[in-house]
Amino acid sequence: MDGVPRVPEQRRAGSAAEPAALSFGVLGPVRARRGEEQLSTGSPQQRALLAALLLREGRTATAAELIDALWGEEPPSQALAAVRTYASRLRKVLDPGVLVSESGGYAVRGLGEGALDLAVAQEWAAEAEKARAAGDLCHARDVLGRALALWDGEVLAGVPGPYAEAQRVRLEEWRLTLLESRLDMDLEQGCHAEAVSELTALTAAHPLRERLRELLMLALYRSGRQAEALAVYADTRRLLADELGVDPRPGLRELQQRILQADPGLAEPSAPVAEPAAAPVRPAQLPATVPDFTGRTAFVAELGEVLASAEGRVMAVSALAGIGGVGKTTLAVHVAHRARSAFPDGQLYVDLQGAGARSAEPETVLGSFLRALGTADSAIPDSLEERSALYRSVLDGRRVLVLLDNARDAAQIRPLLPGTEGCAALVTSRVRMVDLAGAHLVDLDVMSPDEALSLFTKIVGEERVASERKAALDVVAACGFLPLAIRIAASRLAARRTWTVSVLAAKLADERRRLDELQAGDLAVKATFELGYGQLEPAQARAFRLLGLADGPDMSVAAAAAMLDLPTEETEDLLESLVDTSLLESAAPGRYRYHDLVRLYARACAERDEWPPSERDAALSRLLDFYLATAAGVYAIERPGDRLVDHLEPTGYPGLTFDDRHAAQDWLYAEAICLLACVTQSAGRPETLARAIDLLWAAHDLSESGANSKGYEATAEALLESSRLLGIPRAEARALTTLVNVHHVSGRFEQADQEAERATLLAQEADDLLPVCWTRNARGIIALYQNRHEDGEEHLSQAIEHFRTLGDRPGEASALCNLSRIHLATGRTNSAVALAQEGIGIYDAMGNSMRGANARYALGLALTQSGELDSATARLHEALDVFRDSRQRLWEGMSLFRLAEVDLAARRPARAATNAEMALTVLRGIGGEWRRGNVLTVLGRALGGIGQTGRAQVCWQEAVAIYEELGSPEAAEVRALLTPVRAA
Repeated sequence: MDGVPRVPEQRRAGSAAEPAALSFGVLGPVRARRGEEQLSTGSPQQRALLAALLLREGRTATAAELIDALWGEEPPSQALAAVRTYASRLRKVLDPGVLVSESGGYAVRGLGEGALDLAVAQEWAAEAEKARAAGDLCHARDVLGRALALWDGEVLAGVPGPYAEAQRVRLEEWRLTLLESRLDMDLEQGCHAEAVSELTALTAAHPLRERLRELLMLALYRSGRQAEALAVYADTRRLLADELGVDPRPGLRELQQRILQADPGLAEPSAPVAEPAAAPVRPAQLPATVPDFTGRTAFVAELGEVLASAEGRVMAVSALAGIGGVGKTTLAVHVAHRARSAFPDGQLYVDLQGAGARSAEPETVLGSFLRALGTADSAIPDSLEERSALYRSVLDGRRVLVLLDNARDAAQIRPLLPGTEGCAALVTSRVRMVDLAGAHLVDLDVMSPDEALSLFTKIVGEERVASERKAALDVVAACGFLPLAIRIAASRLAARRTWTVSVLAAKLADERRRLDELQAGDLAVKATFELGYGQLEPAQARAFRLLGLADGPDMSVAAAAAMLDLPTEETEDLLESLVDTSLLESAAPGRYRYHDLVRLYARACAERDEWPPSERDAALSRLLDFYLATAAGVYAIERPGDRLVDHLEPTGYPGLTFDDRHAAQDWLYAEAICLLACVTQSAGRPETLARAIDLLWAAHDLSESGANSKGYEATAEALLESSRLLGIPRAEARALTTLVNVHHVSGRFEQADQEAERATLLAQEADDLLPVCWTRNARGIIALYQNRHEDGEEHLSQAIEHFRTLGDRPGEASALCNLSRIHLATGRTNSAVALAQEGIGIYDAMGNSMRGANARYALGLALTQSGELDSATARLHEALDVFRDSRQRLWEGMSLFRLAEVDLAARRPARAATNAEMALTVLRGIGGEWRRGNVLTVLGRALGGIGQTGRAQVCWQEAVAIYEELGSPEAAEVRALLTPVRAA
């Protein structure tokens, strides 16, 4: 590897009897270790001698060379004696034979493999270069990252002498070269937003290094920040002219022109994203093909021919259409398996759930596909358009088959199509995709009688069918020649050795039983479901009916046990038996789901067969109780001492319990979609509305995590509408309270304040004090944001009084911390610090770490304004650690923003820019535009502090636009920042 510093070739340690091998470090302070034991390397000059020997590639260094390395042109009179003394002392510390005397000089020999950190870094850098040359960016990035991690501060820190200084310069230059290479690969893999923060800090530390500026421009442009990218060029040009009297190099000028022209070649990585090298990512997601696949010969040949043509076409797309149960998925999976050899780079599969009420969102599917193709989570963008573009880039140059099962319509699948030569897509759907341009359409009908009989025979066995051929034909005819129906009937017969085929045919002959639910296009499917349902044992049939009532996409064993009011073990046995009958699917270990049509059929069965009818409502009520009791337990674990759990509606069914906070949080986020579905489903009935609202309230962490914020908001809106339609003031007040937090988190402060005012009045009328406490507290902090400090202080004082009346100490602490911020905004810094400390004291006494993080956040703000910057930084880092651990993205981002403010106050603009950039990244999609404007303002100040005034101006211009759109008074303050820049 050209330009890479070289060190001695190393051999393995010689004796297995040696207790521990020696190792050395030069990429930081000079260190020597024996195993885990730190060895003394002596005085700075003695360390300089050791470093010089370690870096001489195993060659002998003469005494004169060592004297020159340690002291240069002015050595002391006893320099030779000093060198000998240092060598003698080092011999006593190191293993025998390591430091040897030779030809009047010294050398280090016999080091074990990996004994010197620089040698390891060289090997990994060379490995990364080879991987990158082979197009394996994932592995190259990983190995290069490990090499860079070996640096531990300044190279040869504290080591004197001209040789050490020269090595410091050389190794630092090499480190920066490796870092530039890794950042370049970051951008090639789409990690643009994440790279901006690091590049901002690096350009501040190395302002004249044009390659870093070039990478920063590209990262900003690909993050949608074109104006900032151009501003970086302007800043660089001015700096180079002022400092060196030169213009930017041609590459930088060319990049500026391409950005000005919006060159499409800049929008995506210049090279395809490579698969991880250690184990190349070749997804093999196809479901297992059935061993008894029968018939469909013409279709198999037709589809196979289309897929075989993929290599020479832009994209081969085949769309299979037909009614449910006709065997679309089975045929598609079978054909896909036969074609695997034509797609050596992998096969992707997804069930798009197109026939259900909640079909899969394309952006969610793209996220899953990108991860399966080796893309890191941090590199996956937020928007559908960006994910689709990255998906096509990742697939470029690969030969991948994509099976899109159960699609809703063409609009759902268009973003999921590869669009590149060599790739192909198979699509199954209930509708013919006539509006899917260029697709090869296949209409799949029922089986022929011969194919149907052949499938039945394969499953049941030739011996049983041969003697009852007519009865077998009657069975497959009763199944409507549908593959799914035939498979279920044959499987049941195969599992019952005492039955004959005639017995099964007789059971199917009763059309009133079989076609009871018949409707136009779904005739055969419903007949199939009726067949399977009719053969269930009573307990199985009850479970099948009741579990289908829940709206969530799937269900855990514990939730199912609640609906059935049965022990968990018995419930799991029932669920597994339903899986065996093909009436239920195992979505994942411990989770189960219905096929969408089966769910509809199960509900119809519940309406027809469940007796008494009240049991249907009772099952859903138990599910609601289960979720509410469990969510309340999660809330209590996360917030010890918080009184919300004491003011929730009582439940008649218990929830789960957890040993620790992390397990509780895992449950909440894993069940988020099902929990919100349960809340929405329960909103329309007066007897469950209050519990549904309380469940949403107890799960309000979902509104602040970013992952489920939109779903949470939609659910809260549905609850509010139901509360108003049913005319229940107490319910409306609580529903409004959940919405207040939603609007607050989203930065819609005016709307939040209006909802909070209405909630307060309704809660007071209903004599429900807890919502009054919460909404008063919320109105206080909202008033702070709107610079209505007197109003804010009044609301918070009342909130504190109400929380104390309820004995809600954590609530009191929250209001105290918010009041601290009001005091801070009105110049009462000392009392602001005292109030925040009082809040921390309450939280800590109750072991409430998550809410305690909010208090430390408030104290960090107060300490910043009081000038105690080190303490402020410490408190904010404490808060940041807890927010990250608790998955609170909003507060993680806000803590980074506040740390940037502290860094500015401490005159650390480079670090401020880094933290502000990270805040922007974390707050994507959460927190609202007002908070984004605040972060941009601080980022602009930080960039100005490191000389990047052009970028600063762009940030401030964007912030002004945000504030003006919102009508926020901050607009005038930021305009004032722009004035000097414009004047200059």
